Amino acid sequence: MTHAVEVQFEPLLADRVDAVVQIEQRAYAHPWNRTHFLDALQSGNQAQVLLAGETLLGYFVAMQGVDEVHLLNITVAPEYQGQGWSRMMLDALTLWARGRAAQWLWLEVRVGNTRAMRVYEAQGYARVGVRKDYYPSGHGQREDAVVMGLRLL
Repeated sequence: MTHAVEVQFEPLLADRVDAVVQIEQRAYAHPWNRTHFLDALQSGNQAQVLLAGETLLGYFVAMQGVDEVHLLNITVAPEYQGQGWSRMMLDALTLWARGRAAQWLWLEVRVGNTRAMRVYEAQGYARVGVRKDYYPSGHGQREDAVVMGLRLL
């Protein structure tokens, strides 16, 4: 018999940044570093971790603008990917953004990350443009970003 574990969101605080960076490094070829996360926290961005008991499943960081919210980072730990946690985090982000009267949610995703684009599209995001050479991709190369938006009104 398996025991249900409560899943909950908590604010990302400085004492969890090292654990988040470890996940980030396992999840991406070009991860955010500790300074990126600490700067995001100091800037007052919305940063949440998703926990199952004490297990860190994932996290997101978003920046509020005028009438909009920009998703800066959303990551599920590699060992928990494909289980619906990103959809749960996107739902939480949408609720938070609506609570702040945002009209739009924006994000960028690597043009090669079709799996993530499918998740975003399933959540109602539409492709609205491309940012050329937005992401580093190694060996001095760059990768385009697809800009996606979700109208909240």
